[in-house]
Amino acid sequence: MWLTNMRLSSKHRARLYTTRQTRRIYLVILLASRLGGCGFHLRGDYLLSDELQTLYVSSSDVHGELTRLVKQHLSRNQVNVLKHRNTQAPELRIMSDQLDRRTLSVFENGQVAEYELIYTVNYQLRFAAKDGDPIEEPQNFRFELNRDYQDDPNLAPAKSRELSLLLSEMRQSAADKILRDMARIQR
Repeated sequence: MWLTNMRLSSKHRARLYTTRQTRRIYLVILLASRLGGCGFHLRGDYLLSDELQTLYVSSSDVHGELTRLVKQHLSRNQVNVLKHRNTQAPELRIMSDQLDRRTLSVFENGQVAEYELIYTVNYQLRFAAKDGDPIEEPQNFRFELNRDYQDDPNLAPAKSRELSLLLSEMRQSAADKILRDMARIQR
């Protein structure tokens, strides 16, 4: 009798385990369908129009970090980035990227305690003229990214490193924003 109860309990355990696994699978399917249904998608893959699948990227700072990041993002999204200008291909021109700061608060001794970093990017997108069409005006874009930065003169090396990481993160966000803007362009 004890052996029978043990067999039943092991069968019962197996059935419970199967039921739990099934519930987990249903829960994952439910969550995935809910996220998909509301339009959620992971960032990183941008569906650029066919016209933007081959692109020339130019910049006033050819070796700048923002230019490098934009080219990297484009390549990651299977966009053919041309090395030389081609009149038949669209051109993404990064006009300027500039960092400014504004004082938000000061210490009692008059030293700045907190800054607002303002990273401004200006760029334009030029499309190639189609047969018989006049040359199109470039589409100009401008945006700002803002971050707060607390300064502490007593921790200068650490704060310098923190500022460097913050600027790098802002440039990464700017490159993402440029690609998101490009993905919305419909002609």
